[in-house]
Amino acid sequence: MYLSTRGQVDRLTAAQAIAQGIAPDGGLFVPEAIPLVDETFIVRLQSLSYQERAAAILQLFLTDYTEDELKSCVAGAYGGGKFSSPAVAPVVEVSDRTFALELWHGPTSAFKDMALQLLPRLLSGALKKIGEQAQIVILVATSGDTGKAALEGFKDVEQTQVMVFYPEEGVSQIQRLQMVTQEGENLKVFAVKGNFDDAQTGVKRIFSDNAFNAELANDGFKLSSANSINWGRLVPQIVYYFSAYADLVKNQQITQGDKVNFVVPTGNFGNILAGYYAKLMGLPINKLICASNSNNVLTDFLTTGVYSRNRQFYKTYSPSMDILISSNLERLLYQVTNQDSKQVSQWMEELNVTGEYRIGDEYLAAIKEVFPAGWVDDVQTATTIGRVHKEFGYALDPHTAVAWQVAENYRRQTGDTTLNIIVSTASPFKFNQTVLNALVGAERVSDKSEFAVLKQLSEIIDRPVPSALAELEHKAVRHTRVCGKQDMPMVVKTALNIR
Repeated sequence: MYLSTRGQVDRLTAAQAIAQGIAPDGGLFVPEAIPLVDETFIVRLQSLSYQERAAAILQLFLTDYTEDELKSCVAGAYGGGKFSSPAVAPVVEVSDRTFALELWHGPTSAFKDMALQLLPRLLSGALKKIGEQAQIVILVATSGDTGKAALEGFKDVEQTQVMVFYPEEGVSQIQRLQMVTQEGENLKVFAVKGNFDDAQTGVKRIFSDNAFNAELANDGFKLSSANSINWGRLVPQIVYYFSAYADLVKNQQITQGDKVNFVVPTGNFGNILAGYYAKLMGLPINKLICASNSNNVLTDFLTTGVYSRNRQFYKTYSPSMDILISSNLERLLYQVTNQDSKQVSQWMEELNVTGEYRIGDEYLAAIKEVFPAGWVDDVQTATTIGRVHKEFGYALDPHTAVAWQVAENYRRQTGDTTLNIIVSTASPFKFNQTVLNALVGAERVSDKSEFAVLKQLSEIIDRPVPSALAELEHKAVRHTRVCGKQDMPMVVKTALNIR
């Protein structure tokens, strides 16, 4: 059963929580209890495919779904050649005691596919279970990758309408083209004048606008979310932490029971939070190292216990992390306060009114025990991309480069030699201009058009351009021919303007 982090909602089934997306009291749905697994469970995963591992773990959380329903969901999400790697989420050894967990082999070349290929299937099943007849309007705020992954995952899914809001100047050209050229009768894309936090805040306000929601209900519509505030988006991410560990044991790179560190580039705190749930379940995780860019609000919070969004916002080479309001921290706070929803509500109200909140030393100590944190700027990010490729022949996207450098800094500062797994969140081709500039220097990029850069990067790193990105050039030409100057999405001041 599921509860709200703010304590004002009755217990719900998993299907009910997934269908609603966000709790009516403004909180996030969390499991009433965390399922525990033993060593036998983890050992058994080694012989299973990724799909089978996913079904085994999801069954522990989504107990109102049948085994057959979950197997069907994961087969549809991860099968059928949708992922370019048969392992779905392969673990690659890059250097001594440093591995990359590659989460970008899906149809949009970013880790959001790991959840957003599955969420539409979970949601469709949930609507049937609860007998929901309304059209579900899914609101998505994106810093780049979630938007495309949601559009791809929900394309023409019955009983759903999807509205994606992205910061007009805050995504890469490839990310923008992926979104505005997406086909699907049930999809809309909007650019927002502002940053990701403006888009996310606007979406949350729509969810909490009771009068507007009542008006929608009268017309046969209900709101839901595909952001990681939706439990159905977060729970699939737990799977790849277990899968990575199982693969390392299977390949004799660690021994069962050995602890590992996961290093996670994160902005909204959902990806790393999934790792925290895996640790609570019993996966042998030593540290979850939180990596940030110049928008280092999480680094400051995890080291001082003060969360403040009252700071300068930076546009960086790693735009998916350009976030100052990390929604999933609310779930972490609920857990470390032993499910104290009143305390969590107080902190969230302080954040809403004053822009900051402070937690006590006891809570901070518990968090610091698990979550070391660090950040790097754009100069360090570019340097890391160039250095890692030169030393190891491995190409990093900017987000993964942030995590790589934070991992090296952490190891040097602490002397912790635990095996590091870098959670690699995007293909280098998603951020081709930044990566190519880092590898050869901007002056040596012969043609700076988006698709010429893709081809040049492919030659430099000796990897083919992912097929979906290679097809973008033809989609962009066709889209412009049809729409002319109207190919840019509708611009709204904030997400609230959809009213």
